[in-house]
Amino acid sequence: MENNPAKPSDLSIIILNYNGQAWLETLLPSLKHNYLDKTRYKVDVIAVDNASTDTSVDYLNALSWIKLITSPINGGFAYGNNLAIKTVTSRYFLLLNSDTEIPNAGGNLDVLIDYMDQYRQAGIITPKVLLSHGKLDLACHRGEPTPWASFTYFSKLDRLFPHVHCLGHYHQSWKKLDEIHSIDACTGAAMLVRTAAVKTVGLLDERFFMYAEDIDWCKRFREAGFSIIFHPGAELVHHKYKSGMNQGEQLIQSKTHAWFYKTMLQYYDKHYAAHYPACFRHLLKRFVEIKIS
Repeated sequence: MENNPAKPSDLSIIILNYNGQAWLETLLPSLKHNYLDKTRYKVDVIAVDNASTDTSVDYLNALSWIKLITSPINGGFAYGNNLAIKTVTSRYFLLLNSDTEIPNAGGNLDVLIDYMDQYRQAGIITPKVLLSHGKLDLACHRGEPTPWASFTYFSKLDRLFPHVHCLGHYHQSWKKLDEIHSIDACTGAAMLVRTAAVKTVGLLDERFFMYAEDIDWCKRFREAGFSIIFHPGAELVHHKYKSGMNQGEQLIQSKTHAWFYKTMLQYYDKHYAAHYPACFRHLLKRFVEIKIS
């Protein structure tokens, strides 16, 4: 990692934390040893703490190579990340979940910067994000969740016919995962963004407390003429679906499950409600109520 203080950073890595010290203790050593110590670029790391009640802030404060921003409130994913994005002066920034890990093999994020430097129309790029068991985190390779695409997802038609375009659109599952290509949306768990493009597109939409803010942002980037790129040349691990091991975590899991469906309705209201009859929204609202009951 370059250390010339006079030179602006090429990449700022933004890590949002809320009571996640256990995850940080996995992520940060892997980030330091498997990427920061090897990169050809100048990279800085910004951690945002969303009013944690554990000892995360003490842990982060002890790491001299991390700039820490503390929020007095937990305003959600978009709110917390926006606090850091507003301070970024680097050419690119990477939103990185605290429950991710940079593998020794495949964790070279420099290839993403190389691609963005070469293709100026690319606004967002994602590495191949793998779950703990090695399978693809499908959230990193998504299509626009239109009402039809969402129906095929919840009815599981996309799993039965993954290579049929009109049925597999939710995760664009007909595309080759070993090739670089454009997608509609990726996950905010690992999203590298062209800083200059944010002046055109705007910040993350803070009406979304959790979920859909990444899909919404990707949609706004596409509408502004930028491409969203999936790049399998870099990989990272997302330790997803690991909650529920004790009563407290089960409560968190229940809340996040409810947020997922409530946010789906928010996204529909923002982008699709004006184009469909009111009865369609009533059905969608009823579906959400059933799923979170």
